[in-house]
Amino acid sequence: MSSSRARSIQEYQFLSAGIATPINDLNSAIIAAYNAYSPATAQNANLSSAVKINGLERNVPTNSTVDQIIVGVVGTTITNGVTQDANGNKWSLPALITIPPSGTITVTATCQAAGAIQAGIGTVNQIATPTFGWQTVTNATAAAAGAPVETDSQLKARQAVSTALPSRTVLEGTVGAVWAVTGVTRVTPYENDLSTTDANGVPGNKIYLVVEGGDSTAIANAIASKKTPGTGTYGTTTVSVTDAYGIAHNINFYRPTYDAITCAITLKALTGYTSAIGAAIQAAVSNYVNAVVIGGAPSGTVEWDSALTAAKSVSGSNTFRIISLTLSGPGGAGSPDVPLAFNHAGQAIPSSVTITAT
Repeated sequence: MSSSRARSIQEYQFLSAGIATPINDLNSAIIAAYNAYSPATAQNANLSSAVKINGLERNVPTNSTVDQIIVGVVGTTITNGVTQDANGNKWSLPALITIPPSGTITVTATCQAAGAIQAGIGTVNQIATPTFGWQTVTNATAAAAGAPVETDSQLKARQAVSTALPSRTVLEGTVGAVWAVTGVTRVTPYENDLSTTDANGVPGNKIYLVVEGGDSTAIANAIASKKTPGTGTYGTTTVSVTDAYGIAHNINFYRPTYDAITCAITLKALTGYTSAIGAAIQAAVSNYVNAVVIGGAPSGTVEWDSALTAAKSVSGSNTFRIISLTLSGPGGAGSPDVPLAFNHAGQAIPSSVTITAT
């Protein structure tokens, strides 16, 4: 190799590694620092800091929660109470509960085991810490399953909704306040501003929210803090909230009812298809079902086309061809979509998706 060619290589290495690369690294660092100031462009820890301007914080992994109806003798105090479901899972009640004059109170219990612990209606009905005066316990709604750490995309979506707190309408502000409650994962609001009962069977002049996750008392306080005076609330969960003047008001809202959704897929396996790709399809479809808005807005369904899109979105999608896909709910096979009632949410796990490869 000639000395001139050797010098050329050395000069190239100096220009690329000694000058260009540091400049590029510096530019990237400056751009990242600039983007970190906006919730729309920040990532990871920077995003967690940026959303604080909206009074939000990233949701950490959560335990399942369930609203418990406590019945007992008026004035009974329950300290560090624990209930138990049919599967032996223990659920911790708030540290101190006092039975009110009505003889019943609704509180939110937290599962002691982390993760997506399921509990159907009426299954959390055992008193694990007997207390004199505490008579019965049950749950009128299914448990809200625990969630993993909130992703950047989920946090950005919640931040976008939260800007409705100083909103142009009271309902938007109410929804923004509920979204800001720790642990809330989904909210679907409705408003019946007529004097007659609406299509969902709700009386006139009511607002009604369907809320997944979060503490029921915190949710009721958020609703009470934003709704206008005289506006009625409606729902199957009732929490008494005391205003600044010492007057108690019943705040009502819904917890979602979960519809088990199954999916049957028949596909033609091509070269390169593996069981791992099949598992990815199962996870993608079940994740889609669990992410559908409560009530399935705007179509009111778990959509066949969206489930198909989720199945075909996995890495390795060129190794199979989907021949058929059928969604089914409590009412049987969809046509092809599965309808959801206004206060229902679809629920699936990977094993809910069966795959037949030909």
